Amino acid sequence: MPTTDDYGQGIQLASNTDAPSIPIAIQALAAGVIPRGVLSFASGTERGATLYGPDRAPVEGMLTWLRDVNRLDLFDGTNFVAVSTGASAWTTINLVSPFTQNGNTNGTLQYRLLNISGEESLQLRGAIGRSSYPASPAYNTIINSTPLPSIVRPSTLRTVLIPCSDQASDRISMKLDVQTDGYLQVFGFATTTKPPWIGFNGVIVSL
Repeated sequence: MPTTDDYGQGIQLASNTDAPSIPIAIQALAAGVIPRGVLSFASGTERGATLYGPDRAPVEGMLTWLRDVNRLDLFDGTNFVAVSTGASAWTTINLVSPFTQNGNTNGTLQYRLLNISGEESLQLRGAIGRSSYPASPAYNTIINSTPLPSIVRPSTLRTVLIPCSDQASDRISMKLDVQTDGYLQVFGFATTTKPPWIGFNGVIVSL
């Protein structure tokens, strides 16, 4: 009769009283160990096509790595939930003229994919500058010349406050809309609101 491992994981091991069969023993060990390791898949689609049915269904506690998004997922008994995101490099955001990078020496405006307790988010850093405005600037404007990639676009509109210079401005904060199409739109410009810099450090929005 098979016995179980000494670590309480329920892995079936061959015993001395079992009929000798190396293939069956190896198969039982693999079936017990592999689902409890970190399984690597090209994508969530490949994972779903592989882990199904009574013999290969995911088990609670299973970890998988998705190579297309560099993400570690945990199966909680019902669904796979993200527990970590791989090292996500900062990427520079291309700006619409006449906005420039490194406003108030706060660095280049950049984004990255962030994971906080299983919740994927968009994080921004840096600041933009502008040396001149028309006499009556438009109240709102898109600041990025190309949209953010789909992997960091929110499922619905995200609106947050961002700081701006009080020089040449009667306000010290503006409104940022992170749009579902990947564009960043800033609101609050006026004849008395022409800030030479606008900051994005600390901005994090849920995706």
